[in-house]
Amino acid sequence: MANLIDFLQHQNLVWQGTDNAPLSQCVSEKHSTGYEALDNHLDGGFPFPGVVDMQSETGIGELQLLLPFIRSRTRLCVMINPPANVNAHALMHQNISTELIWGVTTSNPIEALWAAEQCLKSGVCSSVLLWHQEVQIHQAKRLLLSAQTGQSMCCLLRHSMVQGGALPVSLSMQLVPSSTGLNIKVNKLKGGWAKPNMMLAWSLLWPQLVSHFEPVHGQVLPFKHSGSR
Repeated sequence: MANLIDFLQHQNLVWQGTDNAPLSQCVSEKHSTGYEALDNHLDGGFPFPGVVDMQSETGIGELQLLLPFIRSRTRLCVMINPPANVNAHALMHQNISTELIWGVTTSNPIEALWAAEQCLKSGVCSSVLLWHQEVQIHQAKRLLLSAQTGQSMCCLLRHSMVQGGALPVSLSMQLVPSSTGLNIKVNKLKGGWAKPNMMLAWSLLWPQLVSHFEPVHGQVLPFKHSGSR
């Protein structure tokens, strides 16, 4: 039995709580997401170095969720195969230095994974955003090892429920939009316990676009878009 458990742990198929996990499996550092509520929910922020698996539909606020983290970095952020052209003007309005944002387009998924590994372990990148729909367990392990080598973070962006089975990542989140904000479900947090769902209000994600009505009888009415240019 002991040999079987050792084998499963080596394959990252056994989850252990913080108190019982070996040091090699514990996350030793967290970097702020830029949202206090999310930091508290994730016990400090994004695992760094590490791999974050972010499952969501395209264009629901998943990139906006990452912008404060990207803005706080001083090394490169490489975006590999984004679903649309990156708007440099919009990044400038977010106070993000466009010189630190690089885009890479590959012709096939294998090249995308190879490019991500090289960027992660190079030491010149603080983060790599990889849009990639299907990642195998051994590929996720290579990404994690590369991130640890280069002291960087890989954010794997893919559609929800695109494949079955859990990947050996540092953090796995599922994002679903609602009328009040972005519903965040933490599927896995390495070195931590299961988390309830949390709601990150649109007013935190887009404070420049959202305005609130005054509370009525102790209740907050739904927000509206300000319509500003």
